[in-house]
Amino acid sequence: MKSWLRTFSALLIMMGLSGLSWAATWDMPTPYGETNFHTVNIKQFADDVKAATNGALTINVHSGGSLFKHPEIKNAVRGEQVPIGEFLLSRLSNENPLFQVDSIPFLATDYDAAKKLWAVSRETVAKLLDQQGMQVLFSVPWPPQGIYSKNKLDSVDGLKGVKFRAYNAATEQLAKLAGAVPTQVEVPDIPQAFATGRVDAMITSPSTGANSKAWDFVSHFYHTQAWLPKNIVVVNKKAFAKLDANLQQAVLKAASDAENRGWKSSMAETDAKIKILKDNGMQVPAPSSKLMSGLKGIGKTMTDEWVGKAGSDGSAIIKAFNQ
Repeated sequence: MKSWLRTFSALLIMMGLSGLSWAATWDMPTPYGETNFHTVNIKQFADDVKAATNGALTINVHSGGSLFKHPEIKNAVRGEQVPIGEFLLSRLSNENPLFQVDSIPFLATDYDAAKKLWAVSRETVAKLLDQQGMQVLFSVPWPPQGIYSKNKLDSVDGLKGVKFRAYNAATEQLAKLAGAVPTQVEVPDIPQAFATGRVDAMITSPSTGANSKAWDFVSHFYHTQAWLPKNIVVVNKKAFAKLDANLQQAVLKAASDAENRGWKSSMAETDAKIKILKDNGMQVPAPSSKLMSGLKGIGKTMTDEWVGKAGSDGSAIIKAFNQ
C-alpha cells in the first residue's frame, strides 16, 4: 500500500511540475461537410490544440451537422451539452439584430472592409454571447455572397415570385424586398431543395455553390459580393474555466492562429471556387448595372432598417466602421 501511495504521489508531483491536467475530450459540432474550408480550418485548430497540450485536451470535430443540426449548435454549447461549437453568427439575428451586422447587404463588400467591421463589432458580439455563458474563440468569413439562378438575371425584377433559398433573417428580408419567396434550407439540403423544386435561386458564397455542385441545378452565378457573413466558434465558459491556465492559453493561441489562417483560406477560396463553377459549365457573367442598382437599393433599405433596430450599440458600430 505504501509503495502504491508513493507512486501515486510522485505522479501528482510530475503532473504539477509539467503544468498538465487530466486528459479531457471535447466534442465539437460543426454545420458543414468535411471538405468545406471552415471544417478543414477547424480540424487544424483541433490538431493544434492536441499538439500544444500534448494530448491533455482532444477536440473531436463532428462535421456536417452529424452531432447537432446547425440551428441547435449554439444552444447545445450554451446548455453544456457540448463544450464548443461552430455556427453562422447571423443565424442569431432573431435574438438580437447586432448579430446580423456582418450580413447587411453592401455594407462590407471586400475582405479589408469585413475585417474592419469585425474589429469594431467583436467586443459587442462577445459581450452578448458572454451573457449567455459563451466565450468567442475565433471567427472566419465566407467568401462574398453571390446569386445563383436557373435563369439569366438582368435586374432584380427577375427574382419576383422566384422561390429563393434563405438561411437567416437577412436573406429572408432580401428575398422579400426583391419580390421573391423565401424558403429556409440548410446547406446539406441545397441539392435536394433545388431538385424537388422547393427553391429556384439562392444567394450564397462560391464555396457553398461549388461544394453543393450547383451546376447540377442552376446555370448562372452572379458575383455580386453582397456581404461576407462569418462563422463563429464559441466555447462554453464553464467548460473553459475547468481547464488549467496552460491549457487555456493553448486553446486561445490555436484560436488566434485559426482566425488568421481562416481569413487567408477564405480569400483563396473565392477565386478557386469561382474557377470550379466555370470549369463545370456555369455561366459567371458580370452583374449588370441595372441588377446591381436594384440590389444596392435593397441594401440601403436594409441598412437603414438595421440601424433603427440595433439601437445605440448598432449606431456606434456603423459610426466606427465608417471612420
